[in-house]
Amino acid sequence: MGRLTEVTSELHQVGKKALVAYVVAGDPHPKVTVPLMHQMVAAGVDIIELGVPFTDPEAEGPVIQAAHERALAHQVTLQQVIDMVIEFRTENTGTPVVLMGYLNPIERMGYQAFSQSAGKAGVDGLITVNLPPEEAGDLAINLKDNGVDAIYLVAPTTTESRARRICEASQGFVYYVSLKGTTGAGSLDIHAVQARVTTLKDYTDLPLLVGFGIKDGESAGLVASVADGVVVGSAIVSLFEKGASTDGASPESQVTALIAEIRSALDAQIA
Repeated sequence: MGRLTEVTSELHQVGKKALVAYVVAGDPHPKVTVPLMHQMVAAGVDIIELGVPFTDPEAEGPVIQAAHERALAHQVTLQQVIDMVIEFRTENTGTPVVLMGYLNPIERMGYQAFSQSAGKAGVDGLITVNLPPEEAGDLAINLKDNGVDAIYLVAPTTTESRARRICEASQGFVYYVSLKGTTGAGSLDIHAVQARVTTLKDYTDLPLLVGFGIKDGESAGLVASVADGVVVGSAIVSLFEKGASTDGASPESQVTALIAEIRSALDAQIA
């Protein structure tokens, strides 16, 4: 049993919802990432989603695009992201880490070399935004051979037949994108999310986690009432764009405060 399955199973057994936090590796500086990962776990994060910097992150809105640019200004590479996971694992062997990115850097490294390096480093899952499961054969095989779960996205516009196939291909969890458009766009329609999640649960026994549009405790609580957990990304990344608050609080402390707020809202869902 992999870390993702172990952690989500433990949460389910006690009625808790999963909190997944997304940050771009190397934003705002490579030295910030690993300490921030530890701080987020201490604040209540269950799974860390680590964005791999890329020059053309087409699924991202302006906030996360800017984070990719800040990381790339420090020339952060895929190998450096894997090295960050290695460093994180020297102190934390229990929190799952999922890499989220685009196919190009992985192709350049090579499917086998990447999968072996990621698995050895302690990476638990991979979300490749621009690689549909129908085209993921070779990479998916290499990931499985090295204990890395292949995680796929389901969108509001995904047809029912294809949603079923995506759920069947996914490992670890199914990621439901709650909004049409890029990260950080629009506002949540909780009734639409509820209807879609209910349908998707007929297709899989995996946890269904919802991302895009989760901005605070209130929105997280609404989504968690129908899903197995939430993914928070733009709301966290935007704090690094804004910098220190008017009262002098660092972005890192603002991130942990936001996570604590969302954790509290999720825990209020416990029956």
